[in-house]
Amino acid sequence: MEASRFTERSLGRLVEIGASVSRWAFVPEPLPEVWDVPGRLWPLVAEARQAVGRLDGAGRHMPAHELLLRPLQRREALRSSSMEGTHATPLELLLFELEPREPRAETDQVNAWREVFNYGHALAAGREHLDAGYPLSLHLIRSLHRELLAGVRGSDRHPGEFRTCQVHVGSDARYVPPPPHMLPECLEALERALRDLPRTDPLVRAFMIHYQVEAIHPFADGNGRVGRLLLSLQIYRDLGLHAPWLYLSPYFERYKDEYVDRLFRVSTHGDWEGWLEFCLRGVVSEANASMDRIDRLLALRERYRDVAHAARRGRLHAVIDRLFEFPVITIPQLARRLRVSYPTAKADVGALADLGILQEGPTRTRPKVFLAKEIMRISYDADM
Repeated sequence: MEASRFTERSLGRLVEIGASVSRWAFVPEPLPEVWDVPGRLWPLVAEARQAVGRLDGAGRHMPAHELLLRPLQRREALRSSSMEGTHATPLELLLFELEPREPRAETDQVNAWREVFNYGHALAAGREHLDAGYPLSLHLIRSLHRELLAGVRGSDRHPGEFRTCQVHVGSDARYVPPPPHMLPECLEALERALRDLPRTDPLVRAFMIHYQVEAIHPFADGNGRVGRLLLSLQIYRDLGLHAPWLYLSPYFERYKDEYVDRLFRVSTHGDWEGWLEFCLRGVVSEANASMDRIDRLLALRERYRDVAHAARRGRLHAVIDRLFEFPVITIPQLARRLRVSYPTAKADVGALADLGILQEGPTRTRPKVFLAKEIMRISYDADM
């Protein structure tokens, strides 16, 4: 890490570590208890809050909102994991959810699928934690990490444990976070910031805490994903949303270089304003995009139900609703889910295929897989 890149406005201090990768590490200073939002950002803060409010208001009153929340959460898991080099396609993730299995080796692609799958579990567990009245805390952060890496092979994973080794970000050690012996003081300050009621706009405060988590880099692996999980949960809690509708990873991935640069400039130049402007624009973009995606899914759901009704197949409505939550099915799985016989489930799948709602999957798995391709296309921008 180049010490010369850190200016006198730097929000922390450099400490010498004498490691072979880098001579210096950066120790961020605690977040300020009070931070005044610059006047020029207030219109953007207001626009972002309004966009989130519209999204939450629409979600609060839409039918079967949990069915439409799941695609947004899976998309977040896919994009957040992709940012860290853990890749899975929407179809791979859904097939793994259909039949989870353990990886056989560190190089097994199942590791990647499980990590993406675990992201959704971590998000659900974090929401339950907050809904039960527990605070944002280091305990929650460790729990998120434990859920994220549960069952994933790798000698350097250490689920739920803060690191005890020096790490660096980037193959060229562009950023080197605090040495392990200085982690406790950084984490204590972070916990105070998490527990204190925000004395600035809560959306602004959430992005300040996101920076702090990434700057501290508390784990040996999985820091980015844990930070983005925490961000979604904090926005959900602190803005009083009906459900965690807002996810920023698709925006952060789309502008990954700027995301990394803006985080770094907070450390080197104290540039909160540039970082927050970038994040607030992301809120507006993703809130509006999610509204559009939900509108398209609702319209498709109504069209499918109308098609089934016109064909005098009204009993298929339950299957159609299930497809919006999980657009990949097998006949045995459908029979178990709806508690019907195999012949009944087979007839339902055949009817949905005849109506053009389901198509046979591209894989040669047994039992045979069927896909709702239009739902996949809208939910995940995936052409099957």
